[in-house]
Amino acid sequence: MNNFKNDFPIFKNSKTIYLDSAATTQKPQAVLSAVESYYKTSNANPHRGAYKLSVEATEQLNKARHEVAEFVWAERDEEIVFTKNATEAFNLLAYSYGLDNLKEGDEVILSIMEHHSNLVPWQKVCKIKKANLKYLYINSNFEIPDEELEKITSKTKIVSVALVSNVLGTINNVEKIVKKAHKVGAVVIVDLSQSVAHMPFNASKMGVDFAVFSSHKMYGPMGVGVLYGKYRLLNSMSPFLMGGDMIEFVYEQDATFALPPNKFEAGTQNVAGAVGLSKAIEYIKDIGYDKIKEHEDELIRYSTEKLKKLDFVELYATNNANNHTAVVSFNVKGVHPHDVATILDFNNVCIRSGNHCAQPLLRFLNLDSTCRISFGIYNTKEDVDKLIEALKIVYEKFKKYIK
Repeated sequence: MNNFKNDFPIFKNSKTIYLDSAATTQKPQAVLSAVESYYKTSNANPHRGAYKLSVEATEQLNKARHEVAEFVWAERDEEIVFTKNATEAFNLLAYSYGLDNLKEGDEVILSIMEHHSNLVPWQKVCKIKKANLKYLYINSNFEIPDEELEKITSKTKIVSVALVSNVLGTINNVEKIVKKAHKVGAVVIVDLSQSVAHMPFNASKMGVDFAVFSSHKMYGPMGVGVLYGKYRLLNSMSPFLMGGDMIEFVYEQDATFALPPNKFEAGTQNVAGAVGLSKAIEYIKDIGYDKIKEHEDELIRYSTEKLKKLDFVELYATNNANNHTAVVSFNVKGVHPHDVATILDFNNVCIRSGNHCAQPLLRFLNLDSTCRISFGIYNTKEDVDKLIEALKIVYEKFKKYIK
């Protein structure tokens, strides 16, 4: 396998096996250098100064927006709004679109696999507007069956789903969901947080109305998120945050607002983060999604085969290899996931344990929590071997207590 690990300084002279990329990816040197260069050569407030340094900061921000727009195949740069992260983007949509467009009796539909960021904001908005929140449930193969889509009816106004589950790694059939939702006049929001580092997304081809993702899950800096939205929808929405740089004119008793995306970008933007995100996009493009898929599919195949050979491990993943990516959840029978993760950490293996901000899904599966490994481009089969060795140590320590 290609060893992309050399691109990432955090692994230099380190024994750490990092298997938590679904939470946060590590950063390649190219991204770190881009952020450092911005602060050293171009740091100033964008949009606010008539001097050259401010103009340079503005140009860097505009260039990053253009890179993101091309990356998701937006029709225009103004369809890209920078946020703090995907969570803020979902809150923006819930308050700016949901509150203005939902009425009593309307329905919002999510999948049961959603991250809390794409769930709790809709709970609040539905309570305020007296709308109904409904769910698409999964079958025994951890996939949404076609019959669940019949829940999308004329009452449905918003459908918001993850392209990839952050717990199960299931790839949802978003194109089919978009077609069904648009047929009844509903808008579709797609969470790309768990897919953006692993597979391409074409907003124009897929026809989604909104999409969100976070920089830090695709080899970019923390503190930057993206909201893609069709321009006509963004233009019709009320602003979410108020303050500087999102206004047109301000009077003592009233104000008018700028056009998108500025309308949704109150305050000083994280220009360095946007620059880093732009460089992360370049890094992904240079490798190519085909090569990323080949690399990570081999890791998924290899890791699931190894884990299935451990009779003390229970896996939670679809059997459809073509419908699964980059995330594997499991439990060591009779051992709490936090204990598993702690012992693995003693052996320099980093995994995630808990409910992964998806409590309704875990509850639906009759689970309290799971162990989760998730891959990035820097992972190797040797990393998986270290995980398996460490899991055997866990079992040896606990087997006498396991019934």
